[in-house]
Amino acid sequence: MATRLGLGLPQMKQYDIGRDIPDVARTAEATGYESLWVIERILFPEPARQGLYGVPGLPWPERYRSVADPLVSLTLAAAATSRARIGTSVLVAPLHVPFQLARSLATLDAASGGRVVAGFGTGWSHDEYAAAAVAPFERRGQVLDELIDVCRAVWGPDPVAYKGEWTSIAPSVVGPKPARPVPILLPANSGKALRRLVDRADGWMPVALGAEPLKKQWSELRSLAQERGRTAPLQSVLRANTLYTRDAYTADDRRPFQGSTDQIVEDLVAHDEVGLEEILIDLQGPLRDAQELKDVASEVYEKARAAGI
Repeated sequence: MATRLGLGLPQMKQYDIGRDIPDVARTAEATGYESLWVIERILFPEPARQGLYGVPGLPWPERYRSVADPLVSLTLAAAATSRARIGTSVLVAPLHVPFQLARSLATLDAASGGRVVAGFGTGWSHDEYAAAAVAPFERRGQVLDELIDVCRAVWGPDPVAYKGEWTSIAPSVVGPKPARPVPILLPANSGKALRRLVDRADGWMPVALGAEPLKKQWSELRSLAQERGRTAPLQSVLRANTLYTRDAYTADDRRPFQGSTDQIVEDLVAHDEVGLEEILIDLQGPLRDAQELKDVASEVYEKARAAGI
């Protein structure tokens, strides 16, 4: 069975959100992309308290200066499509009130006919936490645990009841319910986060940083699942953050998924050999407008399928 391919939707400042998200979503679905995805960045601090990804001195990219709300973006995409799955890669879970997020995702899944995939992460920006977090940055893991519990409760049978540190639900009818159990994916890569994934989530959503490291991580994750007695299969969606260039990137320091469509497809082939179920290709960042995004996405899709993905 061919690997599923997904596409990142146009949320960044160079796009007309109301026009371009539905347009790109429709075109991607018609092209053959089987899923559509959004990111979450809620602000652009000036100056930033910390570097990108928490790396000291690493500047935030200009494309993060304005990123459309992920759930609004998915709603626009859902209304414009009928088959493609719609997912978050990822929501910074501790920036959301658990009960309200659970209800929003349930409503979106019901409205879209069971197409939502919930990718949750804990984030890294102290500035985002200062603006919106449910709890301090240091408690992010506990908030994620509670949010998963609340989602499972709200999406389950009525009456819903839950008592946690930040959420208290008296026995209640809570609807609408999702059209089917919404899968929860986590981008865990070490320690406690991996154990949380194996014990509590439906699957893994890593970022592509090279085929060999991915292969090693995937093997370790499956071994951990076996050690902890997990019997349910692990779903898997690989996030490929691309840096598209019209011409081939010729410098010796080329990173995975940096360069022309041929180079991006070359990296897709290498990562596809690891055996994950789906690859999310996010092209939006360096592109000028929606037309270029549609053109490059179509070219990447056609070449990827021709290469056997």
